[in-house]
Amino acid sequence: MSKKTVVTILILLAICVGLALFALWSNQGSEFGGADGAAEEAVMQIDPDYTPWAESLIELPGGETESLLFCLQAGIGALVIGFGFGYLVARKKYSKKDAE
Repeated sequence: MSKKTVVTILILLAICVGLALFALWSNQGSEFGGADGAAEEAVMQIDPDYTPWAESLIELPGGETESLLFCLQAGIGALVIGFGFGYLVARKKYSKKDAE
């Protein structure tokens, strides 16, 4: 990688971190709820007597476990996407070498 590419990547990374920090700073005191909680509130507003027709197969011991599983899922997804991009780049690179 050239020095110019590394500098560009670092600048873009700094901009992304800055945007994330600005978003968190500008919304101080707000609560970041998940989609499950918002859906449950919407259902209860529409039909207060609603009873769920399905339950979780496994009761997780706490919120930390849910976060762990979410991070694990995100990590596996990132690995799959990274492998896919790496495969495509390598295939293109080595097919040019074989053609020569």
